[in-house]
Amino acid sequence: MAHFWRDKRVFITGHTGFKGSWLTLWLHMMGAKVSGYSLPAPTNPSLFHLARLHNCVQTTTGDVRDPRHLADTMAAVQPDVVFHLAAQALVRDSYQTPVDTYATNVMGTVHLLEAVRNTPSVRSVVVVTSDKCYENREWLWGYREDDPMGGHDPYSNSKGAAELVTSAYRRSFFASNPDNQTGIASVRAGNVIGGGDFAADRLIPDFIRALEKETPLRIRNPHSVRPWQFVLEPLSGYLQIGQLLFEQGGKYAEAWNFGPAENDPQSVGQLCKNFNHALQQHEVKPAQVLLEPQADAPHEATLLRLDISKARQRLCWAPRTELQTALELTAQWYAGYLNNEDLRALSENQIAFYQSLT
Repeated sequence: MAHFWRDKRVFITGHTGFKGSWLTLWLHMMGAKVSGYSLPAPTNPSLFHLARLHNCVQTTTGDVRDPRHLADTMAAVQPDVVFHLAAQALVRDSYQTPVDTYATNVMGTVHLLEAVRNTPSVRSVVVVTSDKCYENREWLWGYREDDPMGGHDPYSNSKGAAELVTSAYRRSFFASNPDNQTGIASVRAGNVIGGGDFAADRLIPDFIRALEKETPLRIRNPHSVRPWQFVLEPLSGYLQIGQLLFEQGGKYAEAWNFGPAENDPQSVGQLCKNFNHALQQHEVKPAQVLLEPQADAPHEATLLRLDISKARQRLCWAPRTELQTALELTAQWYAGYLNNEDLRALSENQIAFYQSLT
């Protein structure tokens, strides 16, 4: 995979975010020429700044809600591959800012695909949505790529709508054109964990903030089950799809799930306990965790699983890390953060370690 990415021109929206920063660093390590289009880093601190990623990417500050600026920037870059990660990514924020959530997640995707239509160099487009794009019926089994889109809250619903937009553009403007060589896929991942996430209302970042402030961590949905996975797991799938679209186009231009092993989902409460223990292995004092279910909290799914059999069978893709390893790597990174270590080097070492796994 590394050989393919050398000297490829890659355009990433949302490259200053958590997953976007990891993707930027990984592509840079493989020799890609990375350009990013994003608002400033959404948190302070951020992985983008802590790992000095401004040295890895040509950055344009911009908003995907601005179609002309986005299109002009992409045209100037003339990328081979596009990864679309820019999003309003928080469920609880979507209740406060539903219009902005839809504008970013739905129309931002429209603007991105319009820019692609007018940039002939693009051969491969990977649109990143979410496992929450599905109409959640609290099933015990995992959702498959052809299950109905939906979503109870504005965030989840907007991601389902972004999937429909991607499908419509693919069929209307790309697959129907026999001369077109651009492949467009959408990718859906579970709840990722890993170093460098500092977003509000996310479990691991809230955990670290509680440690820093020496205050108890209050958990509002301790029994909710999520498909937790290490951040590099879905990114490896995104990179694989990006390469396959470039090389074989329409054969892989569809939706793909990238989730953890079927036996790995874990409740929020249990994950907190295990992460606390992992941090202690790095001589970080434990946090006090209070399980306080909120009856009046905004609706969030209780049970959510992804079926990854399609990626297993057709891509030979499978998770390389168990959840315990993911927690250990995440704890290692945040221990480095708390101890003022070189986080660029630590992040590069974790990518190298992940690549060594088979």
